[in-house]
Amino acid sequence: MSNKNEIEGALKRLIDGNNRYVSSKMAHPNQTENRRKEVIKGQKPFAVIVGCSDSRIPPEIIFDQGIGDLFVIRVAGNIVDDVALGSVEYAVDHLGTKLVIVLGHGNCGAVTATVQGGEAHGHIGSIVRTIAPAVEKARAQTGDLIDNAIKINVALVVDEIKSSSIIKKMLEQDSVRVAGAYYDIDSGKVDIIA
Repeated sequence: MSNKNEIEGALKRLIDGNNRYVSSKMAHPNQTENRRKEVIKGQKPFAVIVGCSDSRIPPEIIFDQGIGDLFVIRVAGNIVDDVALGSVEYAVDHLGTKLVIVLGHGNCGAVTATVQGGEAHGHIGSIVRTIAPAVEKARAQTGDLIDNAIKINVALVVDEIKSSSIIKKMLEQDSVRVAGAYYDIDSGKVDIIA
């Protein structure tokens, strides 16, 4: 199978799984004892999800996937630092994963806190500082400030992942795709946005 077909197939699996979730017709694939035994030998996730730590946004559930299907990196605000970016690089370079999705979502508390301003205590300040450029860009747009900032934040994280030397090389070879997505917390629907 060509890289392009593999990438499109991975995206279709995610979208199909999300459609099952939205319609409450989940298949719960790869969640058996046999699957658990199968992945003991190693993992071959078909997609990387860089998502928010928000407990309302569990990628395996909203995409109706199972054990070993997704390589998930979760941090508040779906941002990446060196460790998270290294995790993405590991998945695409060593595990052969062809699709990376940065998953933002409605009602994101990290983005909302950044928009609202004020003092962020402890290490929370590093999250706010990372999201601040998205908020500043969103202030120049019409529409809902928080929702715009969430989507811009996704696009900025996509760009940051694409700037990795490992990912950049793979993008040039068309052996990986990095895309942004938005989860509507009300409907459960995921749309590809960047």
